[in-house]
Amino acid sequence: MNRLVIVESPSKAKTIKKYLGKGYDVISSVGHIRDLPSSELGVEMDGTFEPKFVVMEGKEKVIKEIKKKAKGKEVILASDMDREGEAIAWHIAEILGLDKKTANRVIFSEITKSAIEKAVKNPVPIDESKVEAQFARRILDRLVGYKISPFLWRVMRASKLSAGRVQSVALRFICELEEKITKFDPEEYWKFKGDFEGLEANLTKISGKSLDKNKVKNEKEATKLKKEIENSNFKVKSIQEKKTSKQAPAPFTTSTLQQTASNRLGFGVSKTMQIAQKLYEGLETSEGQLAFITYMRTDSTRISTEALDKAEKFIIENVGKEYHKKRNFVTKKSNVQDAHEAIRPTYPERTPESLKNTLGRDELRLYTLIWNRFMASQSSPAKYSNTKVEITDEEKGKFLFEASGSKCEFDGFEKFFPPTKKEKHLRTRKKEGDQISLDSINIEQSFTTPPARYTEASLVKKMEKEGIGRPSTYASIIRTIMARKYIQKEGKTLSPTILGIMVSRFLTQNFPKIIQTKFTANMESDLDNVEIGDNDWHEVLKEFYGTFDPVLGKMSKLVKEKKLNMDTKSNIKCPGCDEYLELRIGKFGAYMTCTKCNKNFSIPDDAKFYFDKNKVIFKDTKAILEQTSDNAKEIGRECPKCGSQLVEKMGRFGKFIACSNYPECKYTETLDDPARGKCPDCGAEVNRRRSRKGKVFFTCKNNKYNGGECEFISWYEPANEKCPDCGKQMFYKFTKAKGEHLFCPECSKKKK
Repeated sequence: MNRLVIVESPSKAKTIKKYLGKGYDVISSVGHIRDLPSSELGVEMDGTFEPKFVVMEGKEKVIKEIKKKAKGKEVILASDMDREGEAIAWHIAEILGLDKKTANRVIFSEITKSAIEKAVKNPVPIDESKVEAQFARRILDRLVGYKISPFLWRVMRASKLSAGRVQSVALRFICELEEKITKFDPEEYWKFKGDFEGLEANLTKISGKSLDKNKVKNEKEATKLKKEIENSNFKVKSIQEKKTSKQAPAPFTTSTLQQTASNRLGFGVSKTMQIAQKLYEGLETSEGQLAFITYMRTDSTRISTEALDKAEKFIIENVGKEYHKKRNFVTKKSNVQDAHEAIRPTYPERTPESLKNTLGRDELRLYTLIWNRFMASQSSPAKYSNTKVEITDEEKGKFLFEASGSKCEFDGFEKFFPPTKKEKHLRTRKKEGDQISLDSINIEQSFTTPPARYTEASLVKKMEKEGIGRPSTYASIIRTIMARKYIQKEGKTLSPTILGIMVSRFLTQNFPKIIQTKFTANMESDLDNVEIGDNDWHEVLKEFYGTFDPVLGKMSKLVKEKKLNMDTKSNIKCPGCDEYLELRIGKFGAYMTCTKCNKNFSIPDDAKFYFDKNKVIFKDTKAILEQTSDNAKEIGRECPKCGSQLVEKMGRFGKFIACSNYPECKYTETLDDPARGKCPDCGAEVNRRRSRKGKVFFTCKNNKYNGGECEFISWYEPANEKCPDCGKQMFYKFTKAKGEHLFCPECSKKKK
């Protein structure tokens, strides 16, 4: 027996090779090998929408090696079990000239000896419907990006902007929420908390009306009520006790793993998926290459019978029979691929404690989260005793105070997956009807708060709820709009940049049907139906383009008539001529200009504004006027050319540093714009700079101009990721074929 197994990942190849042994050669395609061309649309626009696939840049050597090793061998295609994996298998079959109807495709949701051996014994033909669904998605994305982006370039006066079919909807979610936050005006209200013989209770009703709906809105009213409360006598109106059960959570799907890892571990969505990928494909251990979790791109909560039995054995033997409750969760969502399993440990008997010296810190933390959630899903419900005490004044019954608490009677699944917040236990010896003394009453001023911004976790939850994207795409959606500088992270929250707001406004104004939640969700459903064979992918594309093409025609007409622009009048008057300033987008970002006296103003990064019909409303007009090019402040550093003081100034393209001895000395430098990663040489912050020709490059903040000695300089932006092969720092690179992606300069040198 002489077989060649082809997978998409080097780590996966190494793990599978361990289990297959002699008679098998395992090789990696290192991801996709063919794609649509980067230099042209690559789609036949004659109504067939047939794609024109070409070999991807840098994959020539990989293909040559695959062809060489495939000679005289039986080929087994073992790429991942989702659409992307099926498409990779299809492209490899095309290049090798394999019969697509031959049963040479193997599928498995975990990389274990039994799963691999079983899959190899039961090969199936390539799933053409799944491949066609991937083709349709790729072509849809190409049509939207290729056709809309040129209009963006024209309006935004920048050539590197792009629009994505799904990413634009995610950006719209963020921008629309930001508009609500900006428009929000806080309202004052007052809270009352009473101490009744050591029992703390909140005032919830006055004269039968809830304080949530009828807030006490000023200090005068609050003080008056406080005095009335202090002069009242109180009694216990009721004590309600109730036994409740908390059901165990389902094991993780992709989206719930991403959300929980963000909330509990502080991991970004991309980081979660990168670590999960390693745990799935396998890591080097003292026992050889081992995989630790099942496939991490899934929306199924199904668990295999073998895994259920192992969980049962572990829980009964290590925690107790009373803690075990076998269950298999049924996913209620439509179009869930039940061939997939939930994300779970491949070897449930391998506890996180036993892997402390095997896995890296972040790998162990994520594995622990997955292992605990899986074990919790097979555990008994947690049982609680809940108590609620109502206290009211004896005379009129005007004031109602409430105190509530819970006591855990049996922790059940929480033994493995404890709650993030501890329950408050309520203790009182009082009975219903007993008098109770008010020891003190505290009043506190508060203000209503705007809706919270999205975090990566809550954005994933929103996309899943609305049917936008699929498990394999959530991370790339967020990564893409962040890489394009449409959004930024502020702590854990996501906020749109000025550029992002303008791009979203342009798309929603001019492509309202395409960049629409319901339309995009319906397209996802159509793609799911292609995958299960209920829809023809050509028809899906025809229907989409029938809606899309008329809009493109309308936009082309606006371009010819020179009516396509995003220049918008604001609510700010020019201090020189009383003309309303105009918001514009230039090559280096947004700025304000006076069309009458040609004076330019920069927009602070934290400027708050929203659009009201055809006008942009800034909440702080003074902050804009302070950004005039006439203002300059010293920064405490000397000019390296002439020794004069350097100053921070404002120009058409934002803030920059210049010599105060201008025009005699014309030295300038860009203001610090931190890169996403640290310096690979000294670990200091790295700043983004721009050459005289406008090209972006990166330098260490600890360089000679700042009094340091570091000489790091690069055309590529450093990342905070380490190369899985050599351990060196990786960088961000942008190509037309791949878009922005991580690459390792060290490994690239070795491959040449």
